[in-house]
Amino acid sequence: MPKQNNPNTYDAIVVGSGISGGWSAKILTESGLKTLVLERGRMVKHLDYPNATLDDWDMPNRGALPAEALADYDKQNRTGWISFANKDSFVNDTDNPYDEDKRFDWIRGYQVGGRSLTWGRHTYRLSDLDFEANAREGIGVDWPIRYKDIAPWYDHVERYVGISGEALGLPQLPDSQFLPPMDLNCVEQHLRDQIESNFEGRTMTSGRVTNLTVAHNGRGPCQYRNRCERGCPFAGYFSSVSSTLPDAEKTGNLTIKEHSVVHSVIYDDKTGRAIGVRVIDAQTKESLEYFAKVIFLNASAVGSTAIMLNSISDRFPNGLGNDSDQLGRNLMDHHYRVGAMGFIDGFDDKYYKGRRPNGIYIPRFRNIDEASRRDDYLRGFGYQGGASRDSWWQSTYAEGYGADYKEKLMKPGPWHMDLVGFGEMLPDESNRMYLNRDKLDPFGLPMITFDCEFKENEITMRKDMKDSAGEMLEKAGFKNISTFDDLGAPGLGIHEMGTARMGHDPGTSVLNKWNQVHSAENVFVTDGACMTSSACQNPSLTYMALTARAAHHAVDQLKKGNL
Repeated sequence: MPKQNNPNTYDAIVVGSGISGGWSAKILTESGLKTLVLERGRMVKHLDYPNATLDDWDMPNRGALPAEALADYDKQNRTGWISFANKDSFVNDTDNPYDEDKRFDWIRGYQVGGRSLTWGRHTYRLSDLDFEANAREGIGVDWPIRYKDIAPWYDHVERYVGISGEALGLPQLPDSQFLPPMDLNCVEQHLRDQIESNFEGRTMTSGRVTNLTVAHNGRGPCQYRNRCERGCPFAGYFSSVSSTLPDAEKTGNLTIKEHSVVHSVIYDDKTGRAIGVRVIDAQTKESLEYFAKVIFLNASAVGSTAIMLNSISDRFPNGLGNDSDQLGRNLMDHHYRVGAMGFIDGFDDKYYKGRRPNGIYIPRFRNIDEASRRDDYLRGFGYQGGASRDSWWQSTYAEGYGADYKEKLMKPGPWHMDLVGFGEMLPDESNRMYLNRDKLDPFGLPMITFDCEFKENEITMRKDMKDSAGEMLEKAGFKNISTFDDLGAPGLGIHEMGTARMGHDPGTSVLNKWNQVHSAENVFVTDGACMTSSACQNPSLTYMALTARAAHHAVDQLKKGNL
């Protein structure tokens, strides 16, 4: 290390403090490595959730942001989720711009904890159906790992984070290490029974989520408040702020520097290794350098790849590790907002208690075997959603006054059920993000620009996603069924991935089977950028497992003197 005597020198640097960055920090620090975590946003510590316990009437405009405030969240508000209660956990688009050759909804959270404070918490394993799909169908490149390689690491992270769910024994959706599941309500149970009676190979279960149904590892349990996107003072769900980062801090080996915008990775041509990172202080705009033996990029699929593309050297004129020209390419997201909803009679004497923060899940049932094979599209989809009853607000626009009207407000409305499909997006090297060096962002960095779209396979799949949802509701006796298909654009699933894919061949991929950059092996990328295909399951559990696996490998290689 040429910078050993520099006070800015550490054993390891982790860029990003979200789901994968927190795991990198935990494992590296617990292995004895002095570790620096760089976060471009503000500091957040557990219990620093000022809006977590507010009711609607405690907030201005009952929590709704006025138009002038929403103007700074133009792209973040494409989700429809931005409110007074959670706006500080989403980026200000005015201060953090990006460009779109084609629309891409890049939803971000710049603070310690990243999007682990606002994520949907659904956690599902991938299977060999997913890891083998590219090779089997000749799409993209083959994954360099199989399910057996990652299964022990799924076990490892699941035992720590805590996942409530039900074992199903499905080969396409391997079971996790489960805490007790959250119960389905009566209408969801009815739909589950009807699906299993009328459709071979289909089932429905309670969503597998990192909301804790029992106290676990000193956290939780979940209080069924369903205010998770505000931060949870009970630590009732997994976030890096309430778990991995505090555990890393307990070791005495952790340093977190917030407001640190990573400019690039510093590569030493003489040693063939990265030696550190360049940073811009977000508040002062001062340029800084930090040095380490090993670097983990966990800044998100787009963020990590942008750093690599901006890491220019004599060895890498097109970006760190970009010998294959695949850096920034094969950008994927799950396509959703397609499905059906309907109403049902016969359960008017039943209600439910609390605000369950998960919903249901219907695992993939297409293109699993010969019996379920489709000729019109590849891969498959799953459904999320849930059943509920309209509350008092259903009558706020109805005519009436006096005692009869107030009595009406006290009665819940009809039961309705929503099924929303999440479908796989195929890797395609024409779908990409890149840096526009002719246009700079407020930090003087090249502007991140998106050129990505859903293609024929995704669009064809959506017709089946819509029709199958309506079909299941109809068979279960629902009425007034309406189907919907709001294609939108990539990004809104907030599952962006694939811009620095893993692979066997350095000529066609960026990372090896251990998530190391092929041509700079002390740089690891373990967030969504590493994904070689997207599957249709929520991907964050896979990021965690890959990160744990890679971090342990990094420690092992450091001990052997190979890094």
